[in-house]
Amino acid sequence: MIKITFPDGSVREYAEGTTAYGIAESISPRLAADSLAASVNGATVDMMRPIETDAVVRFYKWDDAEGRHAFWHTSSHLLAEALEALYPGIKFG
Repeated sequence: MIKITFPDGSVREYAEGTTAYGIAESISPRLAADSLAASVNGATVDMMRPIETDAVVRFYKWDDAEGRHAFWHTSSHLLAEALEALYPGIKFG
């Protein structure tokens, strides 16, 4: 079991390898649905990355600057992959 500490100082235990999404869902299905990314020990990660050790976790939603940044960053990668599939050899500037 790993210990997850939340911004309010509360601590819960979860199985090793639990994802940020799984943690959010255990708190509230709405929190899981609204969260775009998470901070795990200060690093912004996607919601499906497994957490293997004790950590401080915070969830980012659209209302947070970090949440918007994660959304836009991920969207830019998806757009780039789509363009590469449509136009092989395309160069990004």
